[in-house]
Amino acid sequence: MAAFNDEGIFSILDTDLYKLTMQYAVRKFYPAVPVTYDFTNRTPHMRLNRTAFSWLEEKIAGFEELKLTIEEAEWLRKTCPYLDEEYVTYLQGYRFKPAEHVTVTFDGGEGPEDSGDMHLKITGPWVETILYETPLLALISEAYFKFMEKNWSYEGQRQKAFEKGVRLIEGGCAFSEFGTRRRRSFKTHELVMQGLCKAQLSAKEGSRGKLSGTSNVYLAMKHGVAPVGTVAHEWFMGIAAIEDNYADANEIALRSWTQTFGRGVLGIALTDTFGTETFFRSFTRPADHLRNEDGSVPTYAEAFAGVRQDSGDPEVFIQRIKNFYEKEGLKGKIVVFSDSLNVDKAIRYKKCCEAAGDGLLIPSFGIGTYLTNDFTYREGEQSRRSPPLNIVIKLSHANGRPAVKLSDDLGKNSGDDELIERIKKEVGYEGRAWNDEGHRWD
Repeated sequence: MAAFNDEGIFSILDTDLYKLTMQYAVRKFYPAVPVTYDFTNRTPHMRLNRTAFSWLEEKIAGFEELKLTIEEAEWLRKTCPYLDEEYVTYLQGYRFKPAEHVTVTFDGGEGPEDSGDMHLKITGPWVETILYETPLLALISEAYFKFMEKNWSYEGQRQKAFEKGVRLIEGGCAFSEFGTRRRRSFKTHELVMQGLCKAQLSAKEGSRGKLSGTSNVYLAMKHGVAPVGTVAHEWFMGIAAIEDNYADANEIALRSWTQTFGRGVLGIALTDTFGTETFFRSFTRPADHLRNEDGSVPTYAEAFAGVRQDSGDPEVFIQRIKNFYEKEGLKGKIVVFSDSLNVDKAIRYKKCCEAAGDGLLIPSFGIGTYLTNDFTYREGEQSRRSPPLNIVIKLSHANGRPAVKLSDDLGKNSGDDELIERIKKEVGYEGRAWNDEGHRWD
């Protein structure tokens, strides 16, 4: 296992599982496609100063030292059989090239305490640049809370995570930790995982809830839990731009995914890249490269184990997905909720899924920022929350074309405005404002 201290990125596996699975699929279908990613701070009043920026630059430069260790490679082979030997060997030889791929600049005063706007762009082959997003976001958050907002402490973080885990398990929720990209620091993440694992170990016999795992591959390895995740919006966005086909992008992405991993593997589909209604039209189409046991051709809705809800009103979505699966004659499908969750929301959405019908929907929960960046101020207004950054790095171009995301929430749309408006008309998109992205976790 890679040696580490309490700050920065020290393992290539300190990332989300779906970055590895998407890199695997990109190698198969789009190994030479050039892409660009852009950074956006949705909380622009929370900025770095020059000292924080210099620390960040140093840590980014250190990416070139990261490599998959022998122990990590062996663990991947045993734990993630869907990542074949060819890919694990490729990952052993993979090296970040931050000087070549990452451009980061600071627009502010020259003094060490002068704050300013940071601009970050990632460019290069998709297969080489796909792994930057998660560790970069984690570092930016860490820089802010190391140098800018320091009125907080680690005291009680392990216990807080333990208590949340206990409530979720006792509430019957199957949940995973999804907090890498917006964590306050690696140390926070480690304390949270310790608390959650303790909650699982102390769970009463017969508890319906459980800690299913973590999206962080390194911490899954360290704590002996399952690495969890399937696919991100990036996969759908990139394919739509490369193929220049938004009407069929969901179907192309679903087909390529199942051609890569097969049926029943990593089988949670993301619904909202171009709006859920657009997705449903593709989800009902035949997956003609697959077969049911009787030789018939399944639809993608049949072939995938379930879906992930990541924007819009979750309770409205529950009704929509209930109606969809009933119309398709399907039941026992998983719904993973992953949009700004906390314990109370998870328990409420679980009850809503159960009310949809006996065994029709199986709820699961991916909880991120609420676990790894849940702090109150140490001094002054001690009961007031110390808010996390809301930062994203999104694919902005693929193969020379703009990449966009529509989402079920207008506040989470990203990309070229003119192209977004064109695609809305092409696919019949409807969306509404659901959250204020500048105050998502207030």
